[in-house]
Amino acid sequence: MPICVIAQPIHPIGARILRDAGVEVLQSSGPGLDALREVIVQADAVIVRDSLPAALMDAAPRLCVIANHGTGTDKIDVAHADSKGIPVVFTPEANIHSVAEHALMLMLATARQAAQADAATRKGHWRFKYEQPMFSLRGKTLGIVGWGRTGRLLCDMAAQALDMRVIVWSPSLPPEGLAHSAATRVGTLQELLQASDVVSLHRPLRADTRHTLDAAALGQMKPGAIVINTSRGGLIDESALAEALRGGRLFGAGLDVFETEPLPAGSPVAGLPNVVLTPHVAGSAQEALEATARQCAEQILSVLAGRQPPHLVHPQAWGRRRQPMPSHLTERLP
Repeated sequence: MPICVIAQPIHPIGARILRDAGVEVLQSSGPGLDALREVIVQADAVIVRDSLPAALMDAAPRLCVIANHGTGTDKIDVAHADSKGIPVVFTPEANIHSVAEHALMLMLATARQAAQADAATRKGHWRFKYEQPMFSLRGKTLGIVGWGRTGRLLCDMAAQALDMRVIVWSPSLPPEGLAHSAATRVGTLQELLQASDVVSLHRPLRADTRHTLDAAALGQMKPGAIVINTSRGGLIDESALAEALRGGRLFGAGLDVFETEPLPAGSPVAGLPNVVLTPHVAGSAQEALEATARQCAEQILSVLAGRQPPHLVHPQAWGRRRQPMPSHLTERLP
């Protein structure tokens, strides 16, 4: 019987699908790497919501598929997995509506100072309404950096619900990439930053995208603008962002992701009153968690049965994959 290790908690549908197909499911005793190290040695498959370094892959001689619970795979050593013939699957569409909604929520919460207003109300500080500036997003310009599935959904939400003007910068955007969209393309990141009242990041984290918003880029932003990040924390230089917020050059920020997670004590953004923080939960709506767990489980079963799954990080590596242990799954699954 093949074994799938679930490294961090997922929606129960994932384990149910695997067990119904004859896969034994083991849950790691904790979310960290030490707990995962104890059980991954038995794994034919693993589902991860956090990091998976090369050393843990090396500790799992039977491992033949890694399922990334989400879109971004920067926390998985994909190159090492490829070298060992271990396919890495991901779920690029399962949580995009949830993430886009969360980005929109952070935009509204930051512009209307929702967290600060909540704290003031609980303390009986009713004069908050006279003391704190807020602004409406209607008619403002939203700049989307990156044009993937989530960015496109956020564009539609902001344009239709809030009547926002949307502009987009992406170096990989083809000429026809904005067809049937309310967005307008700009030629450079600088142009987008100078024109936007809200800047929302939607790029994968790679060497060439790290600190997309560094001190120089933040200095090019419109005074009083808002920064939103639901993508990857490393896209922003947090120290530079904190300085821009502390000095009042930017109005605020809404952040769901951070350079170091969990957010460490003494983080430069944690103590700022004009920042709304959430603990990497943009994709954690129950509907999104169910869809993501389902897609992880179904793709694992495909690999164990010898079928190429729909969402491989590197499809070209499929032909070099490590073969799973013989099992009844090949016969049970079409």
